[in-house]
Amino acid sequence: MSISAIAALIVLLTSAGCAKKDTDNNDAVKQGVMKYLSKRSDLAAMDVNVASVQFRGNEADAKVHFQAKNNSSPAASMDMVYVMERKGDEWVVKGRNAAGGGGANPHGGAPAGSGLPSGHPSIPSGGATQSSMPELPQLPPKK
Repeated sequence: MSISAIAALIVLLTSAGCAKKDTDNNDAVKQGVMKYLSKRSDLAAMDVNVASVQFRGNEADAKVHFQAKNNSSPAASMDMVYVMERKGDEWVVKGRNAAGGGGANPHGGAPAGSGLPSGHPSIPSGGATQSSMPELPQLPPKK
């Protein structure tokens, strides 16, 4: 093998080892948020969107907007700010940032000790949340 071939091989191997997957984007952060939220049974009733992300090296703040499906009312939505941490080639939720307004629901929230995460919409005594139950249309009376 010639010296130039060996040098080219060394450059190729070192550049491949240093290649880093670009994870500083909203889609990569959303994957981490969705993986974290996948444990929730009511996730199917919500549209989840990453509204914005502020990257800080291996950490990021992700503002996530939750909206009840088929209900565009502001009362059926809330925003949370998640603190994300890069682990390898993916983002994982490290916690929530209460100081960033995340978790604050302008329409009230779950009281402390209720078993729900802080900022989670409170559950009426009937057991259904406004954000998870779409309003049913009024049907005309039967004739």
